[in-house]
Amino acid sequence: FGIPTDENFVITTTSRKEITEDNFSELVQDGVTLYLLQSVDQMLLLATKERIDFLPHYDTLVKSGMYEYYASEGQNPLPFALAELIDNSLSATSRNTGIRSIQIKLLFDDSQGKPAVAVIDNGRGMTSKQLNNWAVYRLSKFTRQGDFESDHSGYVRPLPVPRSLNSDISYFGVGGKQAVFFVGQSARMISKPANSQDVHELVLSKEDF
Repeated sequence: FGIPTDENFVITTTSRKEITEDNFSELVQDGVTLYLLQSVDQMLLLATKERIDFLPHYDTLVKSGMYEYYASEGQNPLPFALAELIDNSLSATSRNTGIRSIQIKLLFDDSQGKPAVAVIDNGRGMTSKQLNNWAVYRLSKFTRQGDFESDHSGYVRPLPVPRSLNSDISYFGVGGKQAVFFVGQSARMISKPANSQDVHELVLSKEDF
């Protein structure tokens, strides 16, 4: 890499976990993106792009956006789709010690791009690995692995409360993706993990699928 022999450097994961002799076999695997930095908290000079490869569930390809189980009951499926998107924010803000802020914005200004639904929260954020796991269809929130730790570690399934959102909507890891493709043709998730200086962005599009 052209590093002088007297210069210190570290190798980290995209979650800024330093690779050492002790954790090398655990953290370094095929397909893992690594950073070569002068220090663990070094600012990145450029944005890094990482291609996420996974085999999507066939329902993503042939049924994306179809809410036949709601439509069959004669209900308008749009509120259910929005509720699925809000569920991610409910989970993300569940451990906030301060105010939980969740905003829903409907964007129709053509100058800003195509119409979109934006759900914004002040939750704990997701690492690049956790964003990767979110993209996998039918991967339960209890079995998702985010750098070998579930992004819902310590999650306790809430008691059912009539007519309320309890952050248990996407229990089986299906709702978010179906909701996205019901509302539109692509999803862009932008997340900054708590206590991290890095911003991670994930793009899923029906065209790419």
